[in-house]
Amino acid sequence: MLAIMKRTTLGMLLLLIMPVGVWLSGWQWHPTEMGAGYKALFWVTETVTRPWGILTSAVFCGWFFWCLRFRLKPAVILLLIVTAALLTGQYSKSYIKEQVQEPRPYVLWLEKTQGLDPQLFYGQDRELRSQQVIETIENDAQLPQWLKDHWAFETGFAFPSGHTMFAASWALLGIGLLWPRRRILTVVVLLAWATGVMASRLVLGMHWPGDLITSTLISWLLVTVATWLVQRFAGPLTVPPAEHKEIKARKQE
Repeated sequence: MLAIMKRTTLGMLLLLIMPVGVWLSGWQWHPTEMGAGYKALFWVTETVTRPWGILTSAVFCGWFFWCLRFRLKPAVILLLIVTAALLTGQYSKSYIKEQVQEPRPYVLWLEKTQGLDPQLFYGQDRELRSQQVIETIENDAQLPQWLKDHWAFETGFAFPSGHTMFAASWALLGIGLLWPRRRILTVVVLLAWATGVMASRLVLGMHWPGDLITSTLISWLLVTVATWLVQRFAGPLTVPPAEHKEIKARKQE
């Protein structure tokens, strides 16, 4: 368990570098010219947004199965544990959102610029919120249409960030489960992708740095437990002797 905690804690600290740095800098979100870089970050955030998040999870599950080379029974156990960890994170996120009820940055910006009342806005059901967002910003030429559509789709509360929880969980699962199998490139890609998702939530006006930090900490806790359960019930995570010999032989060639 200690080795697992060391790995996942390292991953958590790496993921926290960006949001903590933004928080310490005092950066405040406001709309700006949304060029190609912002559109690219939008597509990164879409890998987590419904329904694309389901496809992302399926791809990651398949890759994890291939990397771990588990037999059928351990693979099923792995799938159940990973799914339980992800769903627990999302249900926890929904519960906390309803308790804290923190407005999104773009909602507060609409309050300042368009006179939108956050309390009345969040007192409506989601369909009416979407309609109000569309009516409020439809004539704003500064905002690209893809951002307007995203705001109209994402009308829930800000704290914590479900997108961050999803992405951070997969990145930390990569460190927890695949680092012992020496899948270094996969771990690096997962960390970079998760950081991109987190950055996209900031620049698109969806979250505050504190939302990202809290979500990462919750993910760290869930993934640490999940990784321990996988090791306990599905099998060892280290490279099997036969595979280790094969890797060593390839290096010597």
